[in-house]
Parts: sequence; C-alpha cells; structure tokens
Amino acid sequence: MTERDLRPTLSAPDDDPRRWLEDIEGDRPLAWAAEQSAATLARFGGPAYEGDRDALAAILDRPDKIPLISRRGPYVYNIWKDARNTRGLWRRTTLASYVEAEPDWEILLDIDALAAGEGEDWVWAGSSLEPDRRERAILRLSRGGSDAIVHREFDLASRSFVAEGFILPEAKGSLAWLDRDTILLSSAFGENMATRSGYARAVRLWKRGCDPLLAPVIFEADADTMSVWAEVDRTGQGERIWFVNKPAFFEVIGWLGDRSGPRERIDLPADAWWNGYDNWLTVKPRKDWKLPGASYPADTLLGISLSAFLTGSRQFSVLFEPGERRALQSFFWNAGQLVISILDNLEPRFEIALPGASTWTKRPIGNLPTSGVVSLWSLDCDDHETNGEVLVSIQDPITPPQILLLDIKQKAPAPHAPIVLKRSPDVFEAAGLKVTRHEAISIDGEAIPYTQVGPASQTGEAFVHMTGYGGFGVSVEPYYGSAVGKLWLERGGTSVIANLRGGGEFGSRWHEAGRREGKRLSHDDFAAVAADLVRRRVTRRERIAAEGGSNGGLLIANMLTRYPERFGALFCTIPLIDMRRYAKLLAGASWIDEYGDPDKPEDWAFLKQISAYHTVEAGQPYPPILIATTRKDDRVHPGHARKMAAKLQGLGYDAHFYEPKAGGHGYGKDNTEKASFIALGYSFLRSAIGWA
Repeated sequence: MTERDLRPTLSAPDDDPRRWLEDIEGDRPLAWAAEQSAATLARFGGPAYEGDRDALAAILDRPDKIPLISRRGPYVYNIWKDARNTRGLWRRTTLASYVEAEPDWEILLDIDALAAGEGEDWVWAGSSLEPDRRERAILRLSRGGSDAIVHREFDLASRSFVAEGFILPEAKGSLAWLDRDTILLSSAFGENMATRSGYARAVRLWKRGCDPLLAPVIFEADADTMSVWAEVDRTGQGERIWFVNKPAFFEVIGWLGDRSGPRERIDLPADAWWNGYDNWLTVKPRKDWKLPGASYPADTLLGISLSAFLTGSRQFSVLFEPGERRALQSFFWNAGQLVISILDNLEPRFEIALPGASTWTKRPIGNLPTSGVVSLWSLDCDDHETNGEVLVSIQDPITPPQILLLDIKQKAPAPHAPIVLKRSPDVFEAAGLKVTRHEAISIDGEAIPYTQVGPASQTGEAFVHMTGYGGFGVSVEPYYGSAVGKLWLERGGTSVIANLRGGGEFGSRWHEAGRREGKRLSHDDFAAVAADLVRRRVTRRERIAAEGGSNGGLLIANMLTRYPERFGALFCTIPLIDMRRYAKLLAGASWIDEYGDPDKPEDWAFLKQISAYHTVEAGQPYPPILIATTRKDDRVHPGHARKMAAKLQGLGYDAHFYEPKAGGHGYGKDNTEKASFIALGYSFLRSAIGWA
C-alpha cells in the first residue's frame, strides 16, 4: 500500500488518482473492468451459481407469468419476454381474449428479430400511439438499456417502420403526439438542447417532414434546470397542453397553453405535486401552505375548479388529511373520479373523491385487502378514455401477485367485487414462512419499521438478507420477490426489508428527515435494523448480508465505512459512492435536491460524511463486498463503482467488482442477464457469510 492508494481523502477531496476509470468506453478502463469481472465470476461462479442463474431465469421466463397490460382504444397491449423472445414481443389482444387461459395475441413487433436484422443491441423502452386513428405509433428503443433512446415511427397495419416518418436519433427525452402530423418534441437532441443533467431544456413543435433540429421552440428553460417537457391533455375543451419546467428534483412549475406555447402559469408552490383533469385541479403541497384565510399542512390533498383557480379563487376542498403515520402515496383521475392511494401505518387504503359544483364527495373503495401490497392504476393509458375500470395488483412476500379488474364507477346498490384476471404461479416454496412487522430504534430515538420474512421459529442463527433504499420519497413495500424467495427463503434463510427515512412511507416529513443533511440518518436507520436483528436474537452480525442499488448502493457503501461491525457481507449495485464528483457525472446534477451540492462548502460539510470513496481508510474491519454496475448505465455513472472497488483493493480489502456490458440502470437487458447479475450477487453473499 502506498500514499497514493489512500487518495482521495477528506483533507484532499479532489486529489483522485482513479479519475481515469470514469472514461466509460476507454480501452484501459474496459480492460480493467473485464479483468475484474472475469475474476469475480471465476471466484463466485461455478455449478452452484449456474444452477441458481438458470433457476431464476426459468422463473422470469415462465410461460404462465402475468402479462401486464395497458389499454389503448379497443386493444390491450403487452411487451412479452421469455426464453425464446429474450428482448421481447410487442403484441396486443382484446380484453375479452386476455381473460382467457390462452389469449389470441397479435404480434406487432419482434424486438429480437429487429435487433438481429439491424445489428443493434435494441431494448424495448415503450410506445406511444397516435391518438386519433391509432394506425401509427412512436416506438422508443434503447441501446443496451440506457436511458437515452431512439424514437421511430411505426405503422401498425404493415408492421413496419415509416421510412420518412418521425425519427429521432439517440437522446434523453420524450415525444408526445399532438395530432397525426405534429409532435411535441421534448428531447436533449440538438445543440444547446440539453440541461446540465442531460435532459431536455426545451419543447419544440415538430411537423411531419421537417428536420427536428429546425423545429421551432415553443417553450424553454435555462440549462441549469433539471428538465422540461409537455403533455397533451384531451380531458378538457379544445386543445390543451401542460408545459412543465422541473428546476430541481422536487420542484415543478407548470403552464397551460396550446401549440403556440404556454399562456397561463399555474400559480402553485414550486414543490407542490399536482395534476389537472377536465375543469379540475388537484394539489398536494410538500410543505405547509398558508393562503389568505386558510392554512394547509404539508401533504394535504386539495381540489378546486381549474377555471376558478385560474381566475384567482383559492377556495380549495380538502380531499385528504395526513397523519403521523398516514400518508398519501398517489392520486390519479379515472372517468371523472379521483382515486386516492394511502398508506395508513404501512397498510393500504383507497378512496374516491368525486368533484361537484360546490362540494366534493368521498367514499372508500371496498372489496380490497387492507394488508399486504395493493396497487391501483387505470387500465386505459389515456385519461380521456378512462371508463372507471382500474387494474388492481395484490401480493405479499409469500403470496404471488394476482391482477384484478375493478369498476370504480359502479356503486349502487353495492360495488362489484373485483374480477380476477390473472394469477402468478408460486415460484418458491413458502410453507413454514411467516411475515412479521417490527421496529428498530435509530440513533436519535426514531422508530424504524421493517418487515421480516422467515421461519416461524428463530434460533439466533438465521442467515439474513437485508435490503433498504431510503431516498427520493420512494416508499418501499414488501413485494413478492422471486429472487430472494428462490435463492434465499426457500433454503431456510430470512429476509428483511427496512423502511428508512428518506422514503415516502410516512409522507414528506419522513422523506425530509432523510434528505440532504439527514441522509446520514437514513443510513443510521439501516444499521439500527441490523442491530435490532441481533438484539432480538434472530441472527448474529456475521450472518447478515445486505444489498442495495442506486441510492441504496450509496447506503451499502456507507454500511461498509460507517458500520462495518454490523454486517457479514455487502452487495452494492449500480451505486453512487463518490459524493464529491457525483453532480458532474451523467445525470448526477439532477439529484442535488436530494443530496446537496458538493461545490458549495456548506453542503460538502455534510456530504463528505457519506462519501464512502473519501472516508474509506486502511486497517478497518470492513466486511467482504461485491460492487456491481453496468456499462450502459447512463444515469448513475459506472465510475462510482469502478473507483471504489479499485481503492478498496489497493488498500488490501476483500472487495470484488462486476460490470456486464449492458443493462442500463438495472441488472440486465433481458431475463438471463438479470438472473446472472442477481445469482452472482447471492452466490457472493452466501459464500461471504459462510452459508454453503
């Protein structure tokens, strides 16, 4: 070990001798990554790993898994992947056919054949149908799973791409149909069209047959904003477009207009979450909101007539009131009704609010479970086509998902029970497993909930798989997990899912507590859960294996440097780690709202405490760690993972690295790649904690 191996340090944070590893496609970094990945596969691969990989891939490719659908006009559409169609089939059928055991699917596009024919590493990224006749679609195709996508117009009748149609080269952004011959272009494609974060900074009106680079700009923001886009709203009278400027991750500023551009600004707090439907506006302020004659706590849901709001009225109706552990999760419109999703002490609840001339009426949605994980969303993609039919997903950690159809408009004499459309098969043996809820006490006295799944009787020797996220207001719920079920629980292990501050489980106050200066507390929460498992005699610390990705990768890196004595092994995936340079790498600048700005001394003062790349030291009792990323991740830069692994190895630690070629900000572009990534991580974790 040399002095160079210790750099960068907190006293010299910019003296980074591994900056060369940030060159994603450079020959030297690629050779290093390939050598590292080969060594990791040689160490943790072999027959057992291959068996796990194949078993998990077979689960992901099962022919009887649920095909998820969305409806556009008379058809429901699905993207289907299996062992034969690894990249997927874009297909459609009718809802009546979908409910049959063997639906009559109409194949629109074979992505595997397309990729082979064009010699491209295409990954499906979505589609948007022309709204009038639905004879054309804009398809979104990604190379290797990256966020940057290629847009290409596709003719559904001929099953072919339109040679002279709307075609946009690779860039981050989106398109929206205005009419058959006009597109709203919100893309970073073109000179000076990208923000500092790499997203679109303008909306352009793109006419058929015209060069997109010459399309007139009808809305724009400066390059320091995060992103800009436009949405066509067909629920109101006449042509209506919402123009949105997102200055920071948790801020949006909206305007209402038409193809000539924005006309009226929506005068709301920048950090409010809102949407419009027909002549209605719904608003959830992120912070306490004071108005003349009224004051609304953060996370209250409010409703008002849009036309009245635009003429100055602020006479809101209160549609939801938050509690200490009762938080709004989402709200959406369907056939003129507002569907409200709530977590009440982590239990799902749903309500409907119906607007009226003077008051709104509310009612609960019955006939749904009040425990487990329950999700609702509209069957129809387009708000103006919704007819009251919503899809419902129901599951828990040991009960596989089922998809149901619920008609929320029917309410007299009593709402119909939801109709089961599809059931997912059991993919692991769950007999003898029990799901329980617990709370750990964090460093400052806050109670941190977590869900534990494992054998009903604990001996104090459990092999535990822990995971958490704690960021961006994202609520973590205990879903049915094929990988952890098959590769961990079925073998007698225990899994734990932690609800850390920084998430949205208990609303904005829970998120705020784990944001910026509070991000350190989010990490303390995870360590407290690990300690609580030992205190409750579920396990010993050397048998605790923890995994986290993206913001969760930042979490895992900090478990290594801040709480090494509480874990037996760590699996750190697609992570942020270098918090000194994160805002300069790919989309990193878009997360300053969550973490802070390292270029500001007052922010670096707290960011440096969670920058594991800087705080790692020699001679510490760090547990074994596998750091994995993907080369095609153009959201979180692969350099984070590369540099941290190299530094740890230079200091003599048991650190491993893995980087497949594709996958984007995920674990692979197809089911086999995902299964390989996950199985390798689990193989490492089991080996490191002594579980053969």
